[in-house]
Amino acid sequence: MSVPSTSVETPPQREESSLSHGLKQRHLSMIALGGVIGAGLFVGSGAGIAAAGPSIVLAYTLSGLLVMLVMRMLGEMSAAHPSSGSFSAHAERALGPWAGFTAGWAFWVLLCTAVGLEGIGAAKIVTGWLPGTPEWAWVALFMVVFCGTNLAAVKNFGEFEFWFAALKVGAISLFLVLGVLALAGVLPGTDSPGSSNLTDLFPNGGEGLVIGLLASVFAYGGLETVTIAAAESENPVRGVAVAVRTAMWRIALFYVGSMAVIVALVPWDSPAVVESGPYVAALDRLGIPGAGQLMNVVVLVALLSAMNANIYGASRIAYSLVERGQGPRVLALVSAGVPRLAVLASSVFGFLCVLLSYWRPDDVFSWLLNMIGAVILVVWIFIAVSQLRLRRVLEREAPERLVVRMWAFPWLTWVALAGMACVFVLMAREPGTRVQLYSTGGMVLTLAAVGYAWQRARKRAGTGT
Repeated sequence: MSVPSTSVETPPQREESSLSHGLKQRHLSMIALGGVIGAGLFVGSGAGIAAAGPSIVLAYTLSGLLVMLVMRMLGEMSAAHPSSGSFSAHAERALGPWAGFTAGWAFWVLLCTAVGLEGIGAAKIVTGWLPGTPEWAWVALFMVVFCGTNLAAVKNFGEFEFWFAALKVGAISLFLVLGVLALAGVLPGTDSPGSSNLTDLFPNGGEGLVIGLLASVFAYGGLETVTIAAAESENPVRGVAVAVRTAMWRIALFYVGSMAVIVALVPWDSPAVVESGPYVAALDRLGIPGAGQLMNVVVLVALLSAMNANIYGASRIAYSLVERGQGPRVLALVSAGVPRLAVLASSVFGFLCVLLSYWRPDDVFSWLLNMIGAVILVVWIFIAVSQLRLRRVLEREAPERLVVRMWAFPWLTWVALAGMACVFVLMAREPGTRVQLYSTGGMVLTLAAVGYAWQRARKRAGTGT
């Protein structure tokens, strides 16, 4: 494919003036902080621990290092060119419209499907408290609330995320404090297990570590939202810079730290790790009363937070795409600084996924889940390749825009790409993830072909040939 010449002197896009700038720095800081704490951490990590044992700490460390590199690259580009299109806009600038089209619409499908999945998860928790109430009705209620929140004004999204993130950060911080006190033997009523649960670091060998690594990679999804939101903040460049620079300690503390506490407190092969969830199992080990219900509240908050953030992220990605001529123009309509039709379209698609989970759970819905299985890795590859091209251009044409710099460029960018390639190979080796890899590949290739055909057609129309 032909690659257009790249320049930092691109015309200003209308999205920067059409969208409001209602997000304050405190909103952006808490979105960045809470973005790393999702339901996947609270619940999905149990399967990883059961497979990898104590080596899950190594798995989360390795995948966390990869995510740090990706966020640094994305932060460099987003600080230089703040845009609600984030990596999609960067890919278009670096590689051409086909790349922005592919990355953007693949991520939109991922976010909208995730909205439906999170709504289903939240509804299951509520129906556990209120048996006999229909799940779909709770999902519809959550969808209406967060669709309405995103329709009203961006500051409403920011306020919801601020308090959701504060609750999540508070909960996991308290968990870490209690866990460290228990391990130190100073928590009243609890005996420290010492290192008794860490005698076999690789109980299932390298295969268990691989499964844990794959589980941990996809637990980090959601960090990209802060670079999307930054375009609507009071100071986009400063917001992105602060968020990216603090990513390292946030990942180390919340993910790696909590995994270390859990596997030290609870035997990795305890059935409760999977059945109740690792955090509930650890709190039960500490004798915390009502641990299960307490964690259900935290997980519910995490799910609702993710719904809110994903509706926001999907609507802004869609808006940016259609503003750049890569989708139905009707979605570009903005009212009071909000792309309301894009919000509605994203919410409707998310609720359609919910209905498919009831109507066609074994074929259409299953196919949809497989199709989004590896999208985040594809997005990361676009980020890395775009950064390789745009960094040289920025150094040459506008070095003052390099507020955030990728470490040891270009070597660590190539290391990150090699890490992503390794994850793809591992996915191809595992029967459980192979179908996701192939399904995602089919969707991405289809989008790339459509995007390239559209790019060629627009070029011909522009030249009159």
